[in-house]
Amino acid sequence: YIEPMKRTDGMIMADGNTAAAIGSIFGGVQFVAWYPITPASSLAEAMNDYLPMLRKREDGKQTYAVIQAEDELAAIGMAIGAGWSGLRSMTSTSGPGLSLMTEFAGLAYYAEVPVVIWDVQRIGPSTGLPTRTSQGDLTFVNSIGHGDTQSIILLPGDVYECFEFGWKAFDIAERIQTPVFVLSDLDMGMNQWMSKPFKYPDTPMDRGKVLWEKDLEELKGNWARYLDKDGDGIPYRTIPGNQYPLGAYFTRGTGHDENARYSEDARVWLSNMDRLRRKYETARKYVPAPILRENKGAAVGIIGYGSTEAAITEAMYHLETEQGIKADFMRLRALPFTDEVRDFVGRYDQIFVVEMNRDGQMKQILSAEYPQYAGVFKSVAHGDGLPASARWVREGILAKYDAGKAGAKSKAGSTPRRTKPGKEAAKPSRKNTSGIRSSAKKTSSRKK
Repeated sequence: YIEPMKRTDGMIMADGNTAAAIGSIFGGVQFVAWYPITPASSLAEAMNDYLPMLRKREDGKQTYAVIQAEDELAAIGMAIGAGWSGLRSMTSTSGPGLSLMTEFAGLAYYAEVPVVIWDVQRIGPSTGLPTRTSQGDLTFVNSIGHGDTQSIILLPGDVYECFEFGWKAFDIAERIQTPVFVLSDLDMGMNQWMSKPFKYPDTPMDRGKVLWEKDLEELKGNWARYLDKDGDGIPYRTIPGNQYPLGAYFTRGTGHDENARYSEDARVWLSNMDRLRRKYETARKYVPAPILRENKGAAVGIIGYGSTEAAITEAMYHLETEQGIKADFMRLRALPFTDEVRDFVGRYDQIFVVEMNRDGQMKQILSAEYPQYAGVFKSVAHGDGLPASARWVREGILAKYDAGKAGAKSKAGSTPRRTKPGKEAAKPSRKNTSGIRSSAKKTSSRKK
């Protein structure tokens, strides 16, 4: 498992915040609003460094805007407005700033406005320790805002994934029409790490279900902003500036029906909330699948996410060579969970969930998602602000390891699907089967 760090051929050095900025630029970001906060400031600052070099027209004019707002409230408000207008927009912050953004995040969720929000986590609550790392915002972001909300969350595990998720977040936000949160952390975001070179995306932009003038002409204006035409929970939208007479709609955070008209009807409200739930279920097909590392003869499972992978990998080596405990390791990369996660948690009598927060937040989410396996999960939580170490992971697992339960489950008639070691599960087809042309054909280049 241990790869010598001296292998530097063909590698680069980068910090996660710079990688995220470059990935966002390659993803076609057009609008960035931010307010300075440790440890996220350098992400927006990197935008200011690279955008002038990469995003100008031949006549020298900018094709982007970066605005340092007066506070986090203004930053997310501007980003949501830009997303509503059809721009690929984002903001970046950390825990205290995200707390201020909560009400606006709820608006974007319910009004179904695509926007990307980077949370470079530091230890909290309150001001906390601004220069220490954490994974303590997970449960907060998972249901951010009052009422019944469910967030799409991407969980990069290294510098390269900060870059990769930088552009993927925009595709998912526009495909699902919702805020997408990317949870990095101080250790990954501000420190220099070795990485393979960043690869320009080889897929066209996915702008999701956008109706242009010609689409509306073919439909003779017969469309509704919040109508679930395809059964996947995702409605069709138009972008301001569409010249078709019936292309406009009213965007609101209050109760509304399929035609975006104000409504307090209980049946209309429940129907809309059920559709939002369906949309969240659809997102499982589009978020990054987990990475599974299998170990022949493994007796237990380990689940981690984010920047804990290196510590977990080293701890697994010591557990096997010194204690004889073999483990399979799954690194989660997104919420909602994909089918691979469900298959994994059903295999073992003991699964150790490793994370950098006090309360075992991912364990709580896993237990709520898979209540039938709640007794299998064992929290190995670490929340002192320092990066997870292999020693701490190993000692935490040994403290809760039950030798009497050490064995993978064998279920008759059930063969879980396994992702090959170090490989991502196969991506779903993005083919549009609705009968309405996908706007990906309209805007396919990421170089604009």
